[in-house]
Amino acid sequence: MLLLASIDRVAVALLLSRHGMELVLVAPEQAIPGSYWSGSEAGLEADRLYARLDTPVHSVLHEASHYICMTPERRAGLDRDAGGDDLEESAVCYLQVLLAGQLPGVARERMFCDMDQWGYSFRLGSTHAWFAADADDAREWLRDHGVIDAENRPTGAARG
Repeated sequence: MLLLASIDRVAVALLLSRHGMELVLVAPEQAIPGSYWSGSEAGLEADRLYARLDTPVHSVLHEASHYICMTPERRAGLDRDAGGDDLEESAVCYLQVLLAGQLPGVARERMFCDMDQWGYSFRLGSTHAWFAADADDAREWLRDHGVIDAENRPTGAARG
């Protein structure tokens, strides 16, 4: 699994800042504030995304995508649990793959593998199969909320 220590953290911080978030690095072995899953998984509190160097990149991008996809009201009170419904969760997973393509050394294929390894489950059996053939609803949701454009590229905007 690709860890935050293995990629350009400045690129991650810049990506998050385009969406109104701040990357906050936590010292090794310290608990990650706002982490839903605990351990090395990323955490969210307000507009801060917390991670350690041993945090998986997929976790950073998943939590960032939650922030981007939630309503402004939910973002204002965010502490650990992003909430949302099943369709929003699908949109989060789709966006996480798109954001991976914006980071040097990450790319979509690596994100597919890491998501499968972590245990994301989709009707077609793999993240790649879902993304390619079963994610129309997630794509439409992201477009409808201004998160991606007509060419399926992230707009840099959070849900309004």
